Amino acid sequence: MILAIDTSVGTAVAVVEDDGVVLAEGASENPLGHAEAIGGLLHTALDEATSSPESSAEALTAVAAGMGPGPFTGLRVGIAAARAFALGRGIPVVPVVSHDAVALEILLAGALSDIDVARFAVVSDARRREFAFTVYDGIDDDGLPVRASEPALIPRDELDARLEQLDAARRDAGRVSAAMLAIVAARSLAAGRAPASTEPLYLRSPDVTLPHGPKRVTAPAQSDRPGGDA
Repeated sequence: MILAIDTSVGTAVAVVEDDGVVLAEGASENPLGHAEAIGGLLHTALDEATSSPESSAEALTAVAAGMGPGPFTGLRVGIAAARAFALGRGIPVVPVVSHDAVALEILLAGALSDIDVARFAVVSDARRREFAFTVYDGIDDDGLPVRASEPALIPRDELDARLEQLDAARRDAGRVSAAMLAIVAARSLAAGRAPASTEPLYLRSPDVTLPHGPKRVTAPAQSDRPGGDA
């Protein structure tokens, strides 16, 4: 079984067997409050998925972590939770590009409807009048989405023109399915492939940064010293 966690858009958790059977899934679509939502979602999903002896928590073999693209504050919550859980269980973390999960859901829906899905771009709101997008061109022999471009950031007003140049239909991602994230991880493991880098795909650097150097400490005034003049 694979535990999947993604906080690139909302907060999503799932437990999925390696053959794609979804044992438990939960999500919060709130783009904020990842830290507040993740604990309850994990507890509920794990309880639901491991309610029988044959599907105990010990059966978990990996944790799929959504690596973005996503905002710094939210994305790191899910990655930290995935890494902490994997460390505690002694199982590996499988990093997955979050847009790959969205793309796989689109491609599978097309296959079930017998619709040929043409080249498309998964687009997510990066805020600050920007979008993150990744272009996909079908599915490969391992059942994984084929990335025609890596995730990139673009100003909102330039997106549609850029997608027209790339001949890619726009598919907005309002959520990321943790179940699909787990399936991408399972198929990647079965094929012996690394689905993503271990480095998070942050949309931009954090707004808060460390100071460039230590602050200079000045001696207190005479009147501030113990026993000094008032």
